[in-house]
Amino acid sequence: MILLTGILLLGISPAVGSFLGVLVDRLPRGEDVITRPSACRGCGQALRPRDLVPVLSYLALRGRARCCGAKIPPLWPALELGALLLALIPVLLAQSDLQMLLGAVFLWLLLALGATDATKMRLPDPLTAALLLVGLALAWEDPNRSLPAAILTALGASALFWAIRISYFHLRGREGLGLGDVKLIAGLAAALGAQATPLAVLVAALCALIFAATGGLIRNRALSASTALPFGSFLCLGAGLVWVWSDLLWGISL
Repeated sequence: MILLTGILLLGISPAVGSFLGVLVDRLPRGEDVITRPSACRGCGQALRPRDLVPVLSYLALRGRARCCGAKIPPLWPALELGALLLALIPVLLAQSDLQMLLGAVFLWLLLALGATDATKMRLPDPLTAALLLVGLALAWEDPNRSLPAAILTALGASALFWAIRISYFHLRGREGLGLGDVKLIAGLAAALGAQATPLAVLVAALCALIFAATGGLIRNRALSASTALPFGSFLCLGAGLVWVWSDLLWGISL
């Protein structure tokens, strides 16, 4: 049964990645993501089914819309391929159908949230809420963890981030941590547990620092405390790496 679930999961992954692209594009704009048909951002013309085949349509059209020639953002095929590659992780390493499904959804949500923050500097509430639910489900599914403990961990991590957000604002007079990050950490903490969450935050901070330093060197510009960074994207990266390493690869109880 687990083999069939894996095959199904991999089969739908590119389509899931395409839907993630819709979420990344529309949620920050407050647009409908369910009933509104896909349309060209350049001219508004409705897209045909042949233009919506994950990855293949992008390649066949050479990155240009068939209707008006507008450039198709490369983020779309990247999300479609990314969703497939991320699904491979739980397919190869999960020990049950449920763990596989929850793991894939968790990684897909991290991908969507990371992409949205990187491109729009936003972490939409529907995605952070879904991440929290999946994080709690992962805790419930793990026989070595408890759901009440996961809820307390999520609340504690969110409260800590809220305190950091308020303290930074009072000290510096500007926002240093977005409200979306406060909501995001709740879902990450629920999924990772109390022991692994600090490690994920540390990995995220190091990745953000390396990214900012590299960008400063390329632009020949010194780092500044006022430089805006999509920290939510790095949190998603750090959480994904820690979760795969500890929960799946090594089977360590969090």
